Amino acid sequence: MYKNKIKMEIAPEILIQAVMNMKKKERESFLEDLLASTSPDYLESIKESREDYKAGRVKSHDEIFDK
Repeated sequence: MYKNKIKMEIAPEILIQAVMNMKKKERESFLEDLLASTSPDYLESIKESREDYKAGRVKSHDEIFDK
């Protein structure tokens, strides 16, 4: 995918601290991107959800929770 790669080791503690220091929106976006890049099942579920939404196969919160 990428032509130029830099390989380096980062201690988990440093990565965790960096993520904790992110603003909430940045952290959520980063974690979603990380999950998407490491999980084909997650990407497939997003694709299916988008197809369901476009096809109108959705329910409101009230319909699901009988309000």
